[in-house]
Amino acid sequence: MAANTEKELEQKYLDNVIDKVREAEQKAEEKIKSARHDIKGINKQIDDIHLNTTTYSGMMDTAMSFRAQQQMLDERQNSWQHAADRLATLQRLEKKPYFARIDFREKGSAENESVYIGLASFTDKPDHFLVYDWRAPISSVYYEGKLGKVKYQTPVGEQEVDLTLKRQFQIKDGVIVTIFDTDEQVGDQMLLEALGNHSSTKMKSIVTTIQRKQNEIIRDTNDELLFVQGAAGSGKTAAVLQRVAWLLYRYRGNLTSSQVVLFSPNQLFNDYIDQVLPELGEHNMVQMTYFQFANRRVPRLHVQNLEQRFENYQDATAKNAQRLLTSLQYFKATERYAKHLGRANMRFRNLMFNGKVFLSKDKIKEIYYSFNNNYNLGNRLDGTKEELIKYLNHRVSSEMRNKWVEDEIQSLSKEEIDNLFGNQPREFEDEDKEYKFLARQIVMRAFTPIKKAIDHNQWLNINGQFLHFLRVTPKLVKIDDYDINEEQWRNYVDGIKENLKKGKISANGITIYLYLYDLITGKRGQRDIRYVFVDEVQDYDAYQLAYLKYRFPRAKFTLLGDLNQAIFTHENSKSLLQQLGTMFDPEKTKVVQLTKSYRSTKQITDFTKHILIDGEAIEAFERQGAKPQVWETKTADDAVTAVVDTLAKYKKEHDAVAIIGKTLADSEELYQKLMARNIKTTLIRTENQRLVKGPLIVPSYLAKGLEFDAVIVWNANEQQYHGNDERQLLYTICSRAMHALSLVSIDKVTSLIDQVPVDEYEKVMNNK
Repeated sequence: MAANTEKELEQKYLDNVIDKVREAEQKAEEKIKSARHDIKGINKQIDDIHLNTTTYSGMMDTAMSFRAQQQMLDERQNSWQHAADRLATLQRLEKKPYFARIDFREKGSAENESVYIGLASFTDKPDHFLVYDWRAPISSVYYEGKLGKVKYQTPVGEQEVDLTLKRQFQIKDGVIVTIFDTDEQVGDQMLLEALGNHSSTKMKSIVTTIQRKQNEIIRDTNDELLFVQGAAGSGKTAAVLQRVAWLLYRYRGNLTSSQVVLFSPNQLFNDYIDQVLPELGEHNMVQMTYFQFANRRVPRLHVQNLEQRFENYQDATAKNAQRLLTSLQYFKATERYAKHLGRANMRFRNLMFNGKVFLSKDKIKEIYYSFNNNYNLGNRLDGTKEELIKYLNHRVSSEMRNKWVEDEIQSLSKEEIDNLFGNQPREFEDEDKEYKFLARQIVMRAFTPIKKAIDHNQWLNINGQFLHFLRVTPKLVKIDDYDINEEQWRNYVDGIKENLKKGKISANGITIYLYLYDLITGKRGQRDIRYVFVDEVQDYDAYQLAYLKYRFPRAKFTLLGDLNQAIFTHENSKSLLQQLGTMFDPEKTKVVQLTKSYRSTKQITDFTKHILIDGEAIEAFERQGAKPQVWETKTADDAVTAVVDTLAKYKKEHDAVAIIGKTLADSEELYQKLMARNIKTTLIRTENQRLVKGPLIVPSYLAKGLEFDAVIVWNANEQQYHGNDERQLLYTICSRAMHALSLVSIDKVTSLIDQVPVDEYEKVMNNK
């Protein structure tokens, strides 16, 4: 009976909160209506302002009226935006105002205080909170502590309270379905409820189920580097998106979403997570992939895309060379090489005009090295630019006397002459002065491309410089430490040169290219960016991370990934933590390990973790489901039948189903075979596609970071997945599954599952 009364009391409080939220919604709607009406009126007044340009004072009055109306318009538009944002938050709160309650007693207080925690704060009168935002300092008590004494951080320092109650609610359409009182931060019952849900094409925010370790990630303010190692499905990405939302809340007024950058594994993933922050009432941060970031700066070069990177066969020499080019040692060698360019070896290009050399590279070189030795590269570049502009201006006078200028003046139409005069007065003492004026305008117009080329550093030969750096690498680094001899290195650089001629550059080459360019031009990076997040960090190399640190010199870094899921860097990912240790201050570095996997059922987690050897720790969450199935079929046709049968079963039970092929070619082939059997699926060919409803076929490298209710691994046989190099890839593919997993193999299944105990999966030898 008492429990019932408790539920009734809670329902009464909930009803009161929802009523107050609805009242606030009405007020916000009225504000929107009023602001809209005002905006209409102001726009009409602006249209009605008559332009008085007959006198100077009339022009001033008109300008002042415009300015006053514009200011009023900006003010009303801000008011409208604010009310619209508020209404969107209130509409979210009306459905589910809060999900938890804590009771606590502050030091020296005789009475308990109750706090309800939800997606956003809500007050019915100033400073009277009916609901607290999950990011408020006091809400940390809910995520952090067990009952009893709990410390939490506030902007004014550490506080301590005595926590007496921790309650969780499941609310549906304004009705309390269940109440849990728990000593843990989030009861297993509530987690099971949340995790039992179906997946969709968009990731949801999960503030109701933040775990203690995740809360540590979300609220970290002290560290320059926060490294999160988390098993597949351990909530790394969710915690990091919530960290962004928390930082924007904590530093509101001093931090905007445009000062936060997230590097994600691919565009598909960006699309998958793009609703999480808006659901939490925040604007999305800047989101891009590393190669979008690199390509934006060198649009003329084609950087290897994900598919080319994944399917790039490498012989032993190429692998060794890559180990060198991606190392921290090579990053430091780039810096040494650039310093040396202040004395010699800078490469230049001729500046051309009308197909002839306007200023030779030798002349530019002479100017560049004419400055004092203590000039750094950035100052030397600026000094050279100034001299080049001076030379250009000087050449204007001599060029004006050339025959082509006279010919052009004589062929000018009246309209072209008017354009050349612009707003200039046309009173000239004689025809000669007028001719000189027009000649100067024509030459300056003709010289515009040269001026542009000087401004944009096109007199530097960056391609030549990059190749020169690669050629002299054996003088800067002991290449035999990387098992490469001089001849192998020469041949490797020749290959890079051939690709550059075709406008192509490798994924690791582009970072070296950009860093070299930045050092030569004295670029100091983007100082306005305050937080950088890198997801799937195990597929970055030390050179790339060191470059990001250089590009964002004032930013704090949060790197998250799973060293078990390195599909591009393979074994090199293991040394990543070690190398990061030398880039960041160890005193301001924190490593958080999330070992529990919440995404998959216990059966799927146990199966996938056995694929790894010497993997990072993984614990299964106690959510039960069917054992994974392994199909061994005799022919490709039988394998397609196995996929069709499994798909039919999964479609009945699950919303989001993915068939994951190893390469795009495998995925394409299966797509055609299923089409021939009238089975409709969507093939994801590139990262720029959108995730849609219905069964998907996805190549492995595009499935990173995503999750699906059910996964079918296509053709997991010994030929496709062999050798330890592919362990992490197979683990990554299988760990996308939340509720159901099947591996279909043409002929013998891959030996990479040999360590999985046979009682942990069901083997199906033949099709019906």
